[in-house]
Amino acid sequence: MNTINTINTTQKTVTIKNLLNWKLHLFVILVSVLAEWIGIIKIPIGIGTLVLLPLLYAFIFALLLNPNVILAMKVLITKDRAVFASYAVILSIMPFIAKFGVGIGPKIEEIIAVGPALLLQELGNVATAVIALPVAVLVFGMGREAIGATHSVAREPNIALVADKYGLKSPEGIGVMGVYVMGTLFGAIFFSLMAGVIASMDIMDVRALAMACGMGSGSMMGACSAALAETVPDQKEVIIAFAASSNLLTYATGLFVSLFIALPLAEFLYKITSKFKKGSATKSVSHSDFGKGMQEQSILAFGQSIALLSAICGVLLLSNWVGQDINPIAALPGMLILFACCVTGILLKRVIPISVPSIAWTSIVGIIISLPQFPFNSYILQETGKLGVLQLITPVLAYAGFAISQMEVTLFRKSGFKIAAVALLTFTGTFLGSAMIAQAML
Repeated sequence: MNTINTINTTQKTVTIKNLLNWKLHLFVILVSVLAEWIGIIKIPIGIGTLVLLPLLYAFIFALLLNPNVILAMKVLITKDRAVFASYAVILSIMPFIAKFGVGIGPKIEEIIAVGPALLLQELGNVATAVIALPVAVLVFGMGREAIGATHSVAREPNIALVADKYGLKSPEGIGVMGVYVMGTLFGAIFFSLMAGVIASMDIMDVRALAMACGMGSGSMMGACSAALAETVPDQKEVIIAFAASSNLLTYATGLFVSLFIALPLAEFLYKITSKFKKGSATKSVSHSDFGKGMQEQSILAFGQSIALLSAICGVLLLSNWVGQDINPIAALPGMLILFACCVTGILLKRVIPISVPSIAWTSIVGIIISLPQFPFNSYILQETGKLGVLQLITPVLAYAGFAISQMEVTLFRKSGFKIAAVALLTFTGTFLGSAMIAQAML
């Protein structure tokens, strides 16, 4: 889960000592191990089955320990230390993405066979505006905030697009930042619950649902596909391969779909629905300035990234030990392979001057080394197979819980029920729209 946080002047200087703060990583270990020990809980709800994954518990436990959420927790971990968890979120998702990339190689022929479905399902994201915008305008009385809030799931590329086109202090900027905050807080959890319920209903091809998980967010994709894999365990490898492939394509096409299709559609729908809105005023859903105080994080030096990634890999090994019952020594070769994929991805991002995120490069490296033609392919698959997908995502959500900043808590409190409801409708539209197009193309 990529998080944009406010970093105070005293926190702008990032050192390896800050990044390797033992309290933060110890709490993540404790939270992740407890979550994995609790395990998966499945609750029948009539229309399907609600799948509660360890990542959900890890996120909740971390939130309860976050001093920005519960002030009393500052006796355990200070706000100054908690802010550095945001760097860990970005890096902790990379071994998980590498694991998904390794899952694509053995299924490459099957993925190529359904290529049109993978390419076109991205167009299903326009359902976000179709489903959510009329409700935002006609039910909740939102103004042009609805355009920013409902054109996409509002991850970093979408924020950049809206900021460039309208400005973050505009109504559209307020809307996109509101959904971004909701996604940061609840996106991964929501997608995991929704995907599990829909998969248990057995009304759609699981491959279509897996493709719908690839929405351009590593944490959301991971939570979504993990829930699918637990609901349909005999299709686990297929789910991983299709979700990862879809997510990789979304990195390449998602911004263009938003720019040329989703935003113009949201504008068009707003013009129509606003005519039926009671009164001519277009009041903001929130008067808080979502753009105020927003700053990009300092970019970590290569050595800092590698040091933090090394610590994170140790945390992942412990989570995998409890969840998979495979001791860290036995799982170490597989983790070193994923670590090498991540390091290569970070290096490629730095040396190749195109706008491709490092997690996308990491995924590509994972795909290449898992192809049948690649030397030592069997060994790579055997060793990385000792690392569970679910166990690699649980610590990510723990770091995400600690990474929630005071700004995000404040925005959540001020934005209220309306933006939260619109965000959930936007997430639902994204998933269902993509799944239905993929289903039609299979």
